[in-house]
Amino acid sequence: MEIAEGISEDPEFCSMIDRLRDEIENEEGAVPAAFGELARTTDPEELHRLLTAPAQPLWAREIAAYLLGVTGDRRSFEALVLLLNHRDPERCVTAAHALVRLGDPRTARAAAALATNELRAAYALLPVRLLADLRAPESVPALVTVLERRLATGDPHWRVGLACVEGLGTLGDPLARDVLEAALPHPRLGRAAERSLTLLGGPGA
Repeated sequence: MEIAEGISEDPEFCSMIDRLRDEIENEEGAVPAAFGELARTTDPEELHRLLTAPAQPLWAREIAAYLLGVTGDRRSFEALVLLLNHRDPERCVTAAHALVRLGDPRTARAAAALATNELRAAYALLPVRLLADLRAPESVPALVTVLERRLATGDPHWRVGLACVEGLGTLGDPLARDVLEAALPHPRLGRAAERSLTLLGGPGA
């Protein structure tokens, strides 16, 4: 099966290509010819070869993983999970988009593991948002766990906590009520927690 030609018009794909072109262009504004060739590649076997070949630059692996992921080729899964945990948030956004399209049943478990890894709390924003998008059985327990940690006094990762609050409201699971109520006094999370509790409905909303 070939990669659909329409992918070249996908806004997320175009954004990725523009970002990577800016990253790798030299002082004269030129990019390697291989960059344009890869961006136009429609053969999944060639993309998989590039994804797994040694000594490939990160930009090549990212393009190959994205193109395979959005067309449902599960050989891209491991590479996309690594990109989801990257220090560059734009790479995380691209990986999350591809993982949703990929539809691999392992995705929620991987995202939950990344989101709840306290050593990587600074990079948990995109895994948290991905869990909300996936609506998987792992989503609510992981978001509750992360949000409980973010309520500690002086915790610096309040944006991750805010994503948890918003995600739990979107998911609408009553199991989130206690932690959302605990978030109400938080100066940065309180208003969002109030809105999410309203979305949960029922007593106490």
